[in-house]
Amino acid sequence: MRAVVIEKFGVPPTLRDVPSPACPADGVVLRVTATGVCRSDWHGWQGHDDDITLPHVPGHELAGVVVEVGADVRSWVVGDEVTVPFVCACGTCAACLAGEQQVCERQRQPGFTDDGSFAELVALHHADVNLVRLPAGMSPVTAAGLGCRFATAYRAVTVHGRVAPGDWVAVHGCGGVGLSAVMIAVAAGARVVAVDVAPAARQAALDMGASVVLDGTGDVAAQVRAVTDGGAAVSLDALGSRSTAAASILSLRRRGRHVQVGLLLGADASPPLPMGRVIGWELELYGSHGMAAHEYPAMLTRIASGELDPSRLVGRTIGLDDAPAALVALGAGSAGPGMTVVVP
Repeated sequence: MRAVVIEKFGVPPTLRDVPSPACPADGVVLRVTATGVCRSDWHGWQGHDDDITLPHVPGHELAGVVVEVGADVRSWVVGDEVTVPFVCACGTCAACLAGEQQVCERQRQPGFTDDGSFAELVALHHADVNLVRLPAGMSPVTAAGLGCRFATAYRAVTVHGRVAPGDWVAVHGCGGVGLSAVMIAVAAGARVVAVDVAPAARQAALDMGASVVLDGTGDVAAQVRAVTDGGAAVSLDALGSRSTAAASILSLRRRGRHVQVGLLLGADASPPLPMGRVIGWELELYGSHGMAAHEYPAMLTRIASGELDPSRLVGRTIGLDDAPAALVALGAGSAGPGMTVVVP
């Protein structure tokens, strides 16, 4: 099969022929019908993730058709159209038994611990625990954004943020996950202030329903507190940097909730944070690490009803030949607003 291969961290990957993946006994092989290009993939290419062994095929947001089924799989057959969370849970550890598969103790991740979906085929483990059937009529391009950015934003806003009608919500960073958070918060009846340095990203946030946009320069936290009359009830760092994490916390009102959605890796892995403010204002801090497959139905119901429309978040579609350049572009800030989706 054809696949994008990282041979050396930081060196542009290449598209070449590689052996097709073997089917795990508890898993499936999918023919990839669409896969997102995510900043997490860029971090992996840069060598910020210790789970990656070279050579490596990136890609973790995907939709596909089952073409092979392992002997131990009971719920899936060849021809099923599916997506999958980026965390493939084991289903048997303490976290999984508590229903928290997104923090599985023995998780596997396509594109990180295993070869991923920047390819014509991808193998997935623990299929009965992790696969999610695509609703009738949902395009693979739309579904490809669900497994990481949209589902992560959905859980961040609804579970950790507990956003209610009338709340002010601040979103720092308006890429795919940030725009997803804007859409989901607006659908919950919140007022959103969106922050990004790129004019196109700020316009995209307005198109998703943001009430206010800020350009990300100067004292961002003070600007958010000013436009929200004292601070946001919920603030999300959807980019992942020292400055955006701190600004998100300082954007909050007393007893507000910060949700860290963007990955903090490499030089940003251990940022200094204003913990004095956290203590004095009794702020809540959460990490958001995707969403378990069993939680997808509520989100999919809202998508089917038209209340949420993740197809609006797709900025462009490209072929597999263009995937290496798209991955590199994420670091250069030239990827453009919204999600880039690869259709192999």
